[in-house]
Amino acid sequence: MTLSEGFHAEVEVRWSDMDVFQHINHARMVTLLEEARIPWLFEDDRPTVTLRDGAVIADLHVRYRGQLRHSDSPLDVLMWVEKVRAVDFTINYEVRPKGVDVSVAPSIIASTQIAAFDIDTQRLRRITDVERGYLESWQRA
Repeated sequence: MTLSEGFHAEVEVRWSDMDVFQHINHARMVTLLEEARIPWLFEDDRPTVTLRDGAVIADLHVRYRGQLRHSDSPLDVLMWVEKVRAVDFTINYEVRPKGVDVSVAPSIIASTQIAAFDIDTQRLRRITDVERGYLESWQRA
């Protein structure tokens, strides 16, 4: 595990991500979480790049503990793997405004359960040993 127990991604907040109350809209936050995990899991040099060919969100939870606004951009999204099972894994997230130390409580806590999926057969598939090894390397002790 690295970087204070997880993978950090900076995600830019777009003006269109804001709602009428001037904080990030829920649906847009879900998209920002997706944008944060792409460089961690789906880049060409990652052992989990194969999940680009088939992965589905099985479960999603977002808990708001504070507001985030456009001026908090880029957001710091800290991610780690909570658990890995036969066909799926769960990612936990902590989202903070730019420049805020990880010792400060996050504004958003979230999790996504992602299942490996075979597009051709339209069925879940087992996570490979290579994928599992990479995912498990991001679990907290």
